[in-house]
Amino acid sequence: MTAHPNTSTYQRMAAAIAFMRKYYQQQPDLAAIAAHVQLSKHHFQRLFTQWAGISPKRFCQYLTMEYAKSQIAIAPSLLELTMTTGLSSPGRLHDLFVKLEAMSPGEYKNGGAGLKVDYGVHITQFGVCLIAQTERGICNLQFLDGVIQPEAIHTHLQTVWPNAQLSNKPTVTQSISDRLFTPKDNPPLTLYVKGTNFQIQVWRALLRIPLGNITTYQDLANRLGRPAATRAVGNAIGRNPIAYMIPCHRVLRSSGELGGYRWGVERKAALIGWEAGQVEQSNSHQ
Repeated sequence: MTAHPNTSTYQRMAAAIAFMRKYYQQQPDLAAIAAHVQLSKHHFQRLFTQWAGISPKRFCQYLTMEYAKSQIAIAPSLLELTMTTGLSSPGRLHDLFVKLEAMSPGEYKNGGAGLKVDYGVHITQFGVCLIAQTERGICNLQFLDGVIQPEAIHTHLQTVWPNAQLSNKPTVTQSISDRLFTPKDNPPLTLYVKGTNFQIQVWRALLRIPLGNITTYQDLANRLGRPAATRAVGNAIGRNPIAYMIPCHRVLRSSGELGGYRWGVERKAALIGWEAGQVEQSNSHQ
């Protein structure tokens, strides 16, 4: 796979975000952040704003504990609202419209027998990702760097779908990649996932968290009627097979700390900040 401008751009943005998070108490200026990623401050300002939709200074505010805690404070009422109104909520207008279909127990056990799984590797503004889909819906989305090596993709999918017919067809999955971070008024994207009943419950609850908002593991457990199951909720979130589209990155620790993320904590921070910026940008145009 040849290099792509978006790959190096995301790597620079991730490095800048990591630097901003590490030194946020010192409030590093634009010149210091730009120097860290070996760019002039004017070039960095332009590149970052083009990538995020907002300035580095504004983005940095979305990375602070104070911002996280302010969002966590409204999370219970937000979840109450979205559990009631669902995808018709005004706050969801700029989010992906996703519906989730779960495999039946029989389909789960047969390891994908009779399924055709097409997959492809794509460049996104958050790095290289693998997308796999069946006729029933999208069944896998993983950011690859640092998690799965490109040469191991087929083997990885075989472990998940041992009896399925796997085909490397990036032209088939390209349309999904095109829609990931530029949601428009398109038909819903269907996800076809396998998991335990509890995992499916948790993943459905994640779909209720609107773009630009965050909640906590505890609040999610409360909404599921399992307040003592915070660890189990965290484990289910960690088994999420479809990055970004099932937005597990929107769940933090009650302290406001990011917590874990199977595709990298810096990517989690980047996604949270980027989404907050998208909402801010959208609201300013209304």
